[in-house]
Amino acid sequence: MKRVAIALWKGSGMEGTGSLTTKSGAFDTQPYSFKTRFKNEDGTLGTNPEELIAAAHAGCFKMALSFQLGGQGYIPNLLTTEAIVTMENLEGHFKITKIDLNLTADIDGIAKEQFLEIAAGAKKNCPISQALAAVEIVLNADLVT
Repeated sequence: MKRVAIALWKGSGMEGTGSLTTKSGAFDTQPYSFKTRFKNEDGTLGTNPEELIAAAHAGCFKMALSFQLGGQGYIPNLLTTEAIVTMENLEGHFKITKIDLNLTADIDGIAKEQFLEIAAGAKKNCPISQALAAVEIVLNADLVT
C-alpha cells in the first residue's frame, strides 16, 4: 500500500507559499506557508505539517484502538481523540518534542483497567505511533459511561 501527497512551494522560506494535494482528494491545493505554520494559530489561512501529523496520528490511533477493542468483544459507541503536536525551538532548530493523545471513550461493559491496557497497546502499535517513535507520545485516556 502506498499513499501519495504532493507539496508545491514557491519563493523563499519566510515569504513563500505552498500547497498540499493528496491523491485521494482530501486536500486539493490546501495552502501552507511560514505564516500558517508559525503565526496563524486558528488555521484560517491554511494548514501546516504539524497539524497534518496530529490528524494522521489521531486517526490511526483511533482505528487501531477500535480494532483492538473489537478483538476483545467490545464495540465502542464513540471514540474521540485530540492529538496535540508540540514543536519547540531548541537551540535555534525547531523540533517536535511531544505528542499528547487525549482520548475520551464511550464503551459499554468494559472495565477501566482493561480499557486503559487496550488503549496503551493501540498507542504503541498503530503505524503512525511507530513512525513517530523518536517523539514522546503521552496517552491521556478517559472512559465515560
